[in-house]
Amino acid sequence: MLSQPIQSSFQLPNGAEVIIETGKLARQADGAVTVRQGNCIILATVVANKDPKEGQDFFPLSVDYQEKFASAGRIPGSFFKREAKLNDYEVLTSRLIDRALRPLFPEDYLCDVQVLINLVSSDAEVMPDALACLAASAALAVSDIPIKEIISEVRIAKIDGEMVINPTRSQLEKAEMEFIIAATDKNLMMVEGEAKECSEEDLVNALQLAHDAIRVQIKVQQDLRNKKGITNKRDYKKPDADDAIQEKVYAFAKEKVYAISKSASAKHERTEAYSKLKDELIASLGEEVTDRDKKLAKKYYEDLKWEVVRNMILDDRTRLDGRKLDEIRPLAMEVEPLPSPHGSALFTRGETQSLTTVTLGTKLDELLIESAAKSEFSKFFLHYNFPPYSTGEIKMMRGPGRREVGHGNLAMRSLKQMMPGKDYAYTTRIVSDILESNGSSSMATVCAGSLALMDAGVPFPKHVSGVAMGLITRSNDGKYAILTDILGDEDHLGDMDFKVTGTRDGICGVQMDIKVDGLSMEVMREALNQAKKGRLHILDAMYNCIAEARPEVKPHTPRMEKLIIDKEFIGAVIGPGGKVIQEIQRETGTTINIEEVGNYGEVTIFSANKENLDKALNWVKGLVAVPQVGETYEGTVKGIKEFGAFVEFLPKKEGLLHISEISWKRLETMDGIFKEGDKVKVKLVGLDPRTGKFKLSRKALMPKPEHAKPQQPKDDSTN
Repeated sequence: MLSQPIQSSFQLPNGAEVIIETGKLARQADGAVTVRQGNCIILATVVANKDPKEGQDFFPLSVDYQEKFASAGRIPGSFFKREAKLNDYEVLTSRLIDRALRPLFPEDYLCDVQVLINLVSSDAEVMPDALACLAASAALAVSDIPIKEIISEVRIAKIDGEMVINPTRSQLEKAEMEFIIAATDKNLMMVEGEAKECSEEDLVNALQLAHDAIRVQIKVQQDLRNKKGITNKRDYKKPDADDAIQEKVYAFAKEKVYAISKSASAKHERTEAYSKLKDELIASLGEEVTDRDKKLAKKYYEDLKWEVVRNMILDDRTRLDGRKLDEIRPLAMEVEPLPSPHGSALFTRGETQSLTTVTLGTKLDELLIESAAKSEFSKFFLHYNFPPYSTGEIKMMRGPGRREVGHGNLAMRSLKQMMPGKDYAYTTRIVSDILESNGSSSMATVCAGSLALMDAGVPFPKHVSGVAMGLITRSNDGKYAILTDILGDEDHLGDMDFKVTGTRDGICGVQMDIKVDGLSMEVMREALNQAKKGRLHILDAMYNCIAEARPEVKPHTPRMEKLIIDKEFIGAVIGPGGKVIQEIQRETGTTINIEEVGNYGEVTIFSANKENLDKALNWVKGLVAVPQVGETYEGTVKGIKEFGAFVEFLPKKEGLLHISEISWKRLETMDGIFKEGDKVKVKLVGLDPRTGKFKLSRKALMPKPEHAKPQQPKDDSTN
């Protein structure tokens, strides 16, 4: 007989009910739950191997979030019509969950763990990413997989001046700040989000309110676990250890590691010195040493480096490269290092370098972003590339990985805050190629992107810069050190690493991972204020490089003209089957886009050639122009008869230039007067009441000679 499902529930501050259920679906997984809000249902499963792989010395956790298109009653748009690899949105959601879950596992737990989260039913107003980490944590909570604590994750947004927990999709469109925050009952774990220049105090306030909401969700997970009767976690095989070898390593290498760390040498020299010392350490163990002892010695050597460098920073207030704790490495930057891109910049901070380009395109270049809930086009996107040579390594080139997607997203969200609004017609693509990396390359991307946007002539009102920070703490004496502009070697040994971007007036983006227990909000405030000083220091250098956006785009950038037309003329510009607009584009070499916006049409014309742009613009203007009696037009002779010429004075609009209206001098014949294709300036003088044709005059634009006799028009009633 099937067991009955077990449920627990809670209410969000907005009154929406969230139900967590286990025991009904995916019962062979170690842990499985569904989380439901409205019509949104997320299925999360977790499975862990009972034993680690032989010789494994790292924790292999994999987290994959995927949205099933059937959840929204849709079929994927790919050739195979099935879900393929994770899209960027799914990768970013997976990273948010991974970063929150990873610290929950014991440090000596090395078994494979796979967490799969699927959106199986979609709700147009419910943001599933805000519930996905709750689902993953609940699946772990109802399993016997060993975790130290339960967590949850919420989105908090400031909308119309009020803080809202897990806002709806419609509400989020009006948000001026938005963060996703993960935490245990006691400690914050992860923060990521964006804001329209919020203050450091606004961020701290958001963290506190989000933490209160997370505590409610943790209690519900504990209740669900208790209802299921999970009391003991499974035993697992601990990694091999040997105290005697550890003592030998520390005795041989501790002072030498300290000397290398204290030398303030460059990364390459320091890496070589550490490597040489490791070889000397292994050699000191003697010729009879086993492979097992060598492996343990190498592990303890890495542990020793971690410990020595942390203590050096805390006790000596000295960093690996000799800088002060709040000192930023030397800056170098320039705009337009590349002549052909529409905008470019080279930004260097210490041993980190980004070469960034900006390309301005048309509406046809917009990026399609597809998820289960909706498909939409984006006119602004950023791509981040991290080739292996940037760190002096050789790796297979397999396209952007999750790290590249995450770093690029942080930079994109930060720069997006200063981008012009929807009325800006250009599609804007930023590409950051990291040429060298020892420290935060995502923050270098933000700075280089800001410089390149101004170089491209994008109306970018303020520079945005970013700085990567670190925090090292020691529990036994309460010491802590906040590091500005951290090195790559400092990144992994800290208790908190965070990146803050913004303008002189506020924060635009945040990414934060916290690994220490009991981090006080006072330390958080101090870290954010130190980050602000670093951000402002970099901004001053950026403004010295280029103070404001160029007033115009570069000569080789596609020029753009926008024309608003009456809705009734859209069909005339497009023509039957697109014939007219295709002819204009073909004849002028331009790209034209027409959108129906309310009761009018918006025509946007792009061309790198001003003459072609003007030609297309005048063509469209002619198509939508209403002929005005008394106006003068430049026309083209389309046909010649014995009684006059037919002249196209506006696109697709012809009138009769009668022989009597060509000149004040009487003409007996049309022979030799015009030929087809001739240009002629005419005045619209009226409309023939019998035929409805436009009546044109050339002589009306000529001075009337004295004693001129009026000409009697020939009878053309049959025409």
